[in-house]
Amino acid sequence: MTQDLLNAARAQATAPDFTRVFDDPVTTEGPLSGLTVAVKDLFDVKGYPTGAGTAPDPLRAPAQADAVAVARLRAAGAGLIGHANMTEYAYSGLGLNPHHGTPLTPLIQGAIAGGSTSGGASAVARGVADIALGTDTGGSARIPAAFCGIFGFKPTAGTIPRDGAVPLSHSLDSVGVLTRDSALLRPTLNVLRGTTLQAADIPGSVIVPQNFGLDGADPQVIDAFEDALETLAEGGITIRRLSMQVFEDYRALPVWQFSAVESRCHHGAVFADHRDRLDPRVASRMARAGETDAPGYARTLVARAALADQAARIFAETPILLPTVAIMPPKLADLADDATYDRVNLLALRNTSLANVIDGCSVSIPLSGLPGAGLMLTAPRGCDAMVLGMAEVLASEL
Repeated sequence: MTQDLLNAARAQATAPDFTRVFDDPVTTEGPLSGLTVAVKDLFDVKGYPTGAGTAPDPLRAPAQADAVAVARLRAAGAGLIGHANMTEYAYSGLGLNPHHGTPLTPLIQGAIAGGSTSGGASAVARGVADIALGTDTGGSARIPAAFCGIFGFKPTAGTIPRDGAVPLSHSLDSVGVLTRDSALLRPTLNVLRGTTLQAADIPGSVIVPQNFGLDGADPQVIDAFEDALETLAEGGITIRRLSMQVFEDYRALPVWQFSAVESRCHHGAVFADHRDRLDPRVASRMARAGETDAPGYARTLVARAALADQAARIFAETPILLPTVAIMPPKLADLADDATYDRVNLLALRNTSLANVIDGCSVSIPLSGLPGAGLMLTAPRGCDAMVLGMAEVLASEL
């Protein structure tokens, strides 16, 4: 990548999509040369403070080293544009940020980009960046990918190191990738993993749950999803519509506990001493940690492990197919009321959180027939190559 090309990209990196723009020379050549990256503002970039979507603080010290994921992208020749805006501490699926402004999707006037990787998704959708480096704790890469009409991949947690990234929930956090082009997912994931994803057999069928993921959905999302299923069936994919107990078990799990309890583990001092500086909606979710106790949370961890094992047995050869998000991107103006915000946030996260809870992998594919909606494949842990391969096939079909 030439410095002129990177400078041109940085010139387009404006608020609210970005919280700061970098000014680093490009000194390497590699598999990602010529590509630009928006870095979510919870990854350390040497020489710059890491804000994690919090209020600006002039005393915040710059990072002393790159996060591992950032270092791998840089070493592969990618040009880093800047820190992309996000929900504070990555704690929501909608991407609102009262400190730095809220990124919007370029697809629908006045509608949000989705979160928590909001600025990165908007930047990629607008053509400012080729790749967004994000995270996904409950859908934070895939929700904004769907809302912005791009691809979002959540790998099996731990396959890409999280060193140098501000945590939300160490149980559910994973590094995520967003791109406009499905062909960019594989080389980017290979760089971030440090290993090559080998070719995998593509399943001939998918499971479409009948007791999860479709209730409460917008009618236009259901229509676009059914149209996509018809296209896939015509292409030879068998659609298995099933009601399964595993989805009832997932519904019964208090998923909110993971981020509530573990965010207090990582950011408890800020919550205790500077709560007035936090986004009130983030602070209220952190406060929910007080609604459980140690035995209760231990039971949730045990139930989660059992659910992940169950999913690994059932879905390893037949992935789950759902709309990424049950609703279309809401207008920012419609989320001023806290009750509405809470309801929409839960609905946005519902389908995507399944992959995090089962420690799985998942990808959102844009539905060209309905801009702002996505088609999501989800499979158990370790099935990344299969999910990526099938996503490449479905992207060409759709």
